[in-house]
Amino acid sequence: MKKLYSTKATVVGGRAGTAKLSDSDLVINMAMPGSGKEGNNPEQLFAMGYGACFDGALGVVKQMQNLQFDSTLEIEVDLLQDDNHGYNIAAKLHVIASNTTLSAEEVKKAVDTAHQICPYSKATRGNIDVEISSEVK
Repeated sequence: MKKLYSTKATVVGGRAGTAKLSDSDLVINMAMPGSGKEGNNPEQLFAMGYGACFDGALGVVKQMQNLQFDSTLEIEVDLLQDDNHGYNIAAKLHVIASNTTLSAEEVKKAVDTAHQICPYSKATRGNIDVEISSEVK
């Protein structure tokens, strides 16, 4: 495969530390969920990254198939603990299509195609539970 982009992050202190990028001025203070401390957690960052990637993939599908609709993507990422004190995450993605004459089924088909080509969807497939849904407003 041809590499299109690469980035590097440095994290110190894990979920209670800082994370910064080598190719950007972005520095994030990390905080445990529910700790009350100022900052963000990996699940929030994953939700934003996955959401942006998926909506971008949907844009590619719309362009390839000449589909006209505006999309808003809502994503929920859950941090889960199993009975053995192991952890996992799950994601629920919901696409809201507007400004379109497409049917709900046509939008669903485009969303399902985006799920097949999105790099985050490919990376998580078979690894975490991901639910995909859509609606037309």
